[in-house]
Amino acid sequence: PTRIASDCAHPDRVLIGHPFNPVYLLPLCEVVGGAETSAGAVERAAAVYDFLDMYPLVVRHEVPGYLSDRLQEALWRETLHLVSDGIATTAELDDAIIYGPGLRWAGMGTNLTFHLAGGRGGMRHMLEQFGPALALPWSKLEAPELTRSLVDAMVEGTRRQADGRSVDELERLRDDYLIATMRALRSVGQGAGEILARREARRYGETSLIWSEGAAVRAPLELYRCDVEPDWVDYNRHMTEAAYLTAFGWATDALFRYIGDDEDYRAAGHSFYTVETHVNYLREVAGDDSLRFATLVVGLDDKRLHIYHEMFDDATGDLVATTEQMLLHMNTAAGRPAPIGGRPARALQAIRHAHAALDKPGYLGRVMKTRETS
Repeated sequence: PTRIASDCAHPDRVLIGHPFNPVYLLPLCEVVGGAETSAGAVERAAAVYDFLDMYPLVVRHEVPGYLSDRLQEALWRETLHLVSDGIATTAELDDAIIYGPGLRWAGMGTNLTFHLAGGRGGMRHMLEQFGPALALPWSKLEAPELTRSLVDAMVEGTRRQADGRSVDELERLRDDYLIATMRALRSVGQGAGEILARREARRYGETSLIWSEGAAVRAPLELYRCDVEPDWVDYNRHMTEAAYLTAFGWATDALFRYIGDDEDYRAAGHSFYTVETHVNYLREVAGDDSLRFATLVVGLDDKRLHIYHEMFDDATGDLVATTEQMLLHMNTAAGRPAPIGGRPARALQAIRHAHAALDKPGYLGRVMKTRETS
């Protein structure tokens, strides 16, 4: 950035944002300022990248290759040496990462992983115990000569790994496993999963409908839409049985936000717990389908809420599943049922009144039984 800024009228505003491919999925963006770049410009740029749901990593010094590419380069050079020396194939080296350290890196990176390797003594013990091995050394940071035989070995090795799959097919596979990995990390709030969780919370908050006093209530409510997520499908590329209930759970969460059962409400010690659920599976849902949900409040008393969801294929309008749920309002601090109060109570009463005149859905209140023969 310093070299670029030398010909600019405002060098204090010049910096570089260095993203990581695929940029539409991976959150990392390294932000590098030059010698004259102001701290304010760096802060503003980082805020923009954060707004775009990226992870702005401020690189405090101008270095060739930034940070991420420097680390990749070291591993890449070692890969070339191992192939050049005939020690391993490209597939064997990729397997050595995929099934081992790569899984650790996704959540903890290299340094925190090595800190764990030191046991209770942490990084200090790790360096004391394994530091002498650095003098051996195992690795070779000087790149080997790109001879014809090395190039051929790299090309042929990766061709066999691709196994006839096109670049487009491999990109789709890569995107699917990146999304699945990030979603797995989301559940533990680690690494890229934490960014994903913040992104979803922010987007969900921006798009959530909120009930207001005196406003007309739709009958039924339509509060939630979603695409089928990669980890919701099985080997047949259809939604799993449990995934239907997961999707219905998000529709219920949309209802909660609509009535005012949000983070502040739960922090005050109030929440709804599901005590009974009935699901009707009517049609298969494919891995690339989009879904929309219709929601009814079909029953309400001072502590209990009876709701009914319908799941539709958003493209065809076909009804693909229904569920009805009984929820119990809880005092979470005391661990016992408590009356619904405040804004959620008023909202639910308004919704129940708006939905009371609707015809009873055909799948509501169904009883599971076999047809007995005498």
